[in-house]
Amino acid sequence: MFGIADYFNGIPSNLVNGGSQVYTTKTSAVNNSEVRGEQLLQQVKTITAISGKPKVNLFGHSQGGIDIRYVAGVAPQYVASVTAVASPEQGSKTADFVKNTLEPNNDSGSPSKITTPLVATAFELFGGFTDVGSGISFNEIQEQDGWKALLALTTDGAADFNAKFPAALPQTYCGQPTSTAVNGIKYYSFSGVGQFTSIVDPSDYVLAATSVPFAGESNDGLVSACSSRLGYVVRDNYRMNHLDSADQVLGLTAWGQSEPKSIYRAQVNRLKNANL
Repeated sequence: MFGIADYFNGIPSNLVNGGSQVYTTKTSAVNNSEVRGEQLLQQVKTITAISGKPKVNLFGHSQGGIDIRYVAGVAPQYVASVTAVASPEQGSKTADFVKNTLEPNNDSGSPSKITTPLVATAFELFGGFTDVGSGISFNEIQEQDGWKALLALTTDGAADFNAKFPAALPQTYCGQPTSTAVNGIKYYSFSGVGQFTSIVDPSDYVLAATSVPFAGESNDGLVSACSSRLGYVVRDNYRMNHLDSADQVLGLTAWGQSEPKSIYRAQVNRLKNANL
């Protein structure tokens, strides 16, 4: 953002220094995962052409962990592995709460005709702002749809997506996945729990508020441990909140706990040891 903060704070360069070939991608900031996944697929095709490698190992944080499942589902020939990080694979109760709050039913059972467009517009403006902040010119800003993004992250939206792309998911909401490889693709996931990990990080206070809808269920402020599970679950209880798992904000993560960069390095080593 504006040359100040990377989404994956220092993680790509750390992996490159360890000998990995790393490409970062950019999709619409706010849209559903089928739109974003299709955008990502086009970039994956470009990356394979540039690198000369037939397949990539995909890492996706938050909704990105759903986007990469789309690519693996529609174009498995390009994918060696999928690693979902703090991803709401079965939806987020925070998204459910926001949708139900912003779209209250009146006596006739119809949703609000005022709130929904206003919120959708706000989301889309935010998406355009992040695109510009990422260095994309005004005439190249990608398609944004805030309301579709919110719906995709709800429990119902995730269920619709999972019916199309069920690979490596558990059979029940809080169960463990029974398969770790589908169509020759290895699936992995890791995530954290807790919201306050650094008292000097202002985002922790926001994540404490967004965690309220989980009613005591272990979560990172936006995603529950149960919802994050996919394929081989490395861990779902790191001492990391939702932003910590991308080493944000600016590396203000839990002191004395597993450092996010080291977790990514360990996962890359795991892929290398699996000949991926």
